[in-house]
Amino acid sequence: MQLSRFPRRYYTSGVTPLQMLPRLSAALGGPTIYVKRDDLLGLVAGGSKTRKLEFLMAEALSLRADTIITAGGVQSNHCRLTLSAATIEGLHKRIVLKEHIPGSYSSTGGGNNLLYRLLEPEQITVVDGNANTDDVMIGIAEEVTAAGGNPYIVPSGGSNALGTLGYARCADEISEQSRALGVSVDHVICASGSGGTQAGLVVGFAEQGSRTAVTGINVSDAHDTQRARVLALARDASSLAGGSYPVTEDMITVRDDFVGAGYSLPTSSMSEALTLFAQLEGVLLDPVYTGKAAAGLVGMIRDGTLRSAKSVVFVHTGGTPALFSYGEAALTG
Repeated sequence: MQLSRFPRRYYTSGVTPLQMLPRLSAALGGPTIYVKRDDLLGLVAGGSKTRKLEFLMAEALSLRADTIITAGGVQSNHCRLTLSAATIEGLHKRIVLKEHIPGSYSSTGGGNNLLYRLLEPEQITVVDGNANTDDVMIGIAEEVTAAGGNPYIVPSGGSNALGTLGYARCADEISEQSRALGVSVDHVICASGSGGTQAGLVVGFAEQGSRTAVTGINVSDAHDTQRARVLALARDASSLAGGSYPVTEDMITVRDDFVGAGYSLPTSSMSEALTLFAQLEGVLLDPVYTGKAAAGLVGMIRDGTLRSAKSVVFVHTGGTPALFSYGEAALTG
């Protein structure tokens, strides 16, 4: 699989660190934990979507797009990063925000809402939790086209076959860095929302012939829905890139016992994990994605799932700006 044949924009200088977390590892009494610091990726405030946008924005530019359209939740890290990338490329930008909790969007709010205002999209469309954001984006694209523009829709989370290749590349980075450290990675854990991060990691490790397991901690949909989404994305990305190894169902592991009452709703296990990472390692997480993924990591150590693992990598997918919109709720679950 030759990812170099795909056009790509470069928004990060070098690679993100792979850091050992010795105090957290000792406190949990499990495997040695490393963190892949993708919260330090380029674009405004960093995060996993940057890897996907490097491929997606390159395609948009090759198609001579002049307007970028995307969608996400009210505190969408993806929308923030897409606005940032479009700003760098000098493109117009429009976003669609879904209110999973009625009335949760505030045009004067903090966190990512504040960063949206700073990045100044031409249009913010807010829809309720039952809306189909794909349909809304298509409608906006039709309006742009009718006005003489050339729109490009970036899928929610940047998670289509092309965007997913960003995390196939990340799997290569993790393997290269772990070899340099003399470490054999047994397990990788990440948040699983739109699915592209987990799917890309699965494809990347499969292409290496690696036995590294990947577990996605579900932050939104039902188990079967999420697992099917990740499997389809992984297969589509592998096919697009001419992968040599088939993606099989047994490669897709999704845990949805840490999502709590639903997407973006705080849980006590999330609050505990967020506190552990901050107080033991000085690493900030967010309540929506990485906090729940870290709760999954902690839970998997405590329930014995990772008993046989010696080294585990937690992929920090960013999202820290959302933390500041939750206030005390992030700490109390």
